[in-house]
Amino acid sequence: PESSVEAQKAIGADIIIPLDILLPYNVKERKMLEMFHRTHRWEARSLQVHLQQPKQQAMYSVLHGGVDRGLRKVSVDYLTRLPFQGHAIGGSLGKTRQEMEALITYLMPLIPREKPVHLLGIGDIESITQTLPHGIDTYDSAYPTKAGRHGQLFSE
Repeated sequence: PESSVEAQKAIGADIIIPLDILLPYNVKERKMLEMFHRTHRWEARSLQVHLQQPKQQAMYSVLHGGVDRGLRKVSVDYLTRLPFQGHAIGGSLGKTRQEMEALITYLMPLIPREKPVHLLGIGDIESITQTLPHGIDTYDSAYPTKAGRHGQLFSE
């Protein structure tokens, strides 16, 4: 976790995302809990490294818990108490756009709005259109560049 922060700082990242573990949708509960807690430990360690030399760079937490609303709430409660400059929603968001929207609908009222909220790994127009009204501030994804490489054009 620490070397990930140092690498992001060295290349001049404006927003640093701590190292986390992205688990598949159908992971077993025991494995989910183990990786959930490891990710939180890594995020706290990463934040300590970041705060030693912030350098006008921001660090966002990564809210996890898969589609388990109880774990998502634990993640929000824990990570929003730490001095991150923003929060990213990561991990599995469900198997369908409907599951993703239901999870975002549940999560957004739990996240303090005085800091930006980023949705990790989402960049297709339909998903952005669905989640933007819930208050997501920023997105990132390889989708737009992949679409461009395959000759897709988006227009109104």
